[in-house]
Amino acid sequence: MQVCVVGAGIIGASVALDLARDGHKVTLLDRDGVAAGASKGNAGAFAFADVIPLATPGIMKKAPKWLLDPLGPLSVPPAYALKIAPWLIRYWRASWRDRYAAALKAQSDMMRLSQEALDALVAEFNLSELMRPEGQMQLYEGAAAFEASRKGWDERRKAGVTFEFLTDPASIAEIQPGIDPRFTHAGFTPEWKNVTDPAVWTHRIAEEAQRLGARFIRREVSRIEPTDQGAIVHSADGAERFDKVVLAAGAYGNPLLKSLGLKLPLETERGYNTTLPAGAFDLKTHLTFSDHGFVVTKIGEGVRVGGAVELGGMRLPPRMARAEALLTKAKRFLPTLDTKGGTQWMGFRPSMPDSLPVIGAHPETSSVVFAFGHGHLGLTQSAGTARVVADLIAGRTPPLDLTPFRPTRFAGYRA
Repeated sequence: MQVCVVGAGIIGASVALDLARDGHKVTLLDRDGVAAGASKGNAGAFAFADVIPLATPGIMKKAPKWLLDPLGPLSVPPAYALKIAPWLIRYWRASWRDRYAAALKAQSDMMRLSQEALDALVAEFNLSELMRPEGQMQLYEGAAAFEASRKGWDERRKAGVTFEFLTDPASIAEIQPGIDPRFTHAGFTPEWKNVTDPAVWTHRIAEEAQRLGARFIRREVSRIEPTDQGAIVHSADGAERFDKVVLAAGAYGNPLLKSLGLKLPLETERGYNTTLPAGAFDLKTHLTFSDHGFVVTKIGEGVRVGGAVELGGMRLPPRMARAEALLTKAKRFLPTLDTKGGTQWMGFRPSMPDSLPVIGAHPETSSVVFAFGHGHLGLTQSAGTARVVADLIAGRTPPLDLTPFRPTRFAGYRA
């Protein structure tokens, strides 16, 4: 079939590769280029251990404190507070125990599929040289913070995640020297993997798709029009008809959803980071400071410090003070970190209130398939998402129950 994939981030590029492997004639479109957005500036982690949804029971008790801190791990700029309110209400509802349990199971199932699909991808296309199997350490300041995290680790154990606990600074230093001794406890996931550079990885995936016959065109899509025989993709360059269209435009998808008659709670997590040059710190493993909302990870020969969640939409100017605040904290936690010469970045993560992506066909036509809303797990779930979408396009039964990911799971989904 003639298939158009809208969006050339890691989700769109991965979908294009799987479709090209299936023998379809694939056109990959993006307004800015391959890996031009969140797929360029993320932490580069395959976070299969992150099965816990962001909306956990009791989360709203913590939220007011976070929201009042403009440089905290979760913030909403005052200029965006009214607009984000309906999304926050859905986020709160997703934290109720019934919804949370369902989201946890769906996330765990997606992680298992994505890990299996990634392993197959790495083997088939000889991508092991782009992988860093160095594990991940999640750090806690004191026994109380560690004990408060145990329920989440129990959930990870049930999901099949392998980990070990470290309960003193000396044990932590054996894996990663140079961490301030205020961090007395940690959970270490040895099977965690990173890519050497997320932008390089995404470009490689897109290149493999093009070797199999996919074509990439830099083009901004203005609307998608379903028809009785496929769908028409409109842009300033004209209109082109396809048998199937996959919408994988990430945070930029809302106008295209509107053209399709849908209104989904797709919001934007604005992520901030600073990438330091080679020699900034001798990083042995991916570090997660979960109570502070940021990570320290190796990118190329440098070190990236980033994270936090700012629910601020697409139009407000970036607040780079957030990136600076994360770097200041990282310096306190890693005293030998050299913070000079860094490059700051801000990008848009596409986020749904229940932490689950939207994967599935348009409710009224099979000619349009959705694959967006992965939040901070786009790279992690890219291979699994691509496998599911390829099955949907081909009319095969996906290896995953798509009920939790369906676009109609939110009330008022029609525009």
